[in-house]
Amino acid sequence: MSKIDAAALCSSFAERIQKITQDIQATEAASLDAAAARMADQIEKDRLVYIYGPGGHSNLSAQEVFFRAGGLMHVSAILDEGTLISNGALRSMAIERTPGYGKIVIEDQGLKEGDLLILVNAYGINSALIDAALEAKRRGVFLIGVSSRAHAEGTAPDHPARHPSGHNIFELVDIAVDCKVPIGDAVVQIPGFDEPVGAISTFANGFAMNCLALRTIAKLVDRGITPPVWRSANAPGGDAANARFIDKFRNRVRGL
Repeated sequence: MSKIDAAALCSSFAERIQKITQDIQATEAASLDAAAARMADQIEKDRLVYIYGPGGHSNLSAQEVFFRAGGLMHVSAILDEGTLISNGALRSMAIERTPGYGKIVIEDQGLKEGDLLILVNAYGINSALIDAALEAKRRGVFLIGVSSRAHAEGTAPDHPARHPSGHNIFELVDIAVDCKVPIGDAVVQIPGFDEPVGAISTFANGFAMNCLALRTIAKLVDRGITPPVWRSANAPGGDAANARFIDKFRNRVRGL
């Protein structure tokens, strides 16, 4: 009986990650550039860029670029406790499917006209996400969405995860970035085992979010603006470098 080549499975997973990041670069350059330009406009005005990833692992996308070495200090992650897996995975899933919840989160943040909100959720259909988008739009907030168009379009209209309206997030936002996640998320097939394994959405979302940050910083530098960027507190001089800006953001960024 032959043994499964686990190393080959890891190589296959690495190839799929590389492919999805290449696809994002190849097809989403215009959307990424337009979104980064709007982010740069906000930061040039010394305004925050809000990020909300309603859904269990989607929260990781907001955390990925918040208070992160090399990341923009103007980023404010909305880390609402309701859908964080640390408070219970089944609870998280139930809350992300609860109509009206996303509206409450946006209300609590006090977002208003002129603000910019990035909504990140690979599947792009759940109630918390759609309600957050609808409430933000009602308030005049500019919306950028990071989600998989194929996943949203391939999910049945009556799927229990869907918002009652049936909306997909890419239909509601001002700029949509397609993170290319395939239906089901897991992308590796093990011989002799029916279920696909190796979820790819966190890599895809994280890559897209970092591309937005990189492009935004580049645009600001091109404009002659030096944006405040976090330095790793574990690196020499990190604490001192960050301390220059702490007072500027402590009372503006809720998560600090």
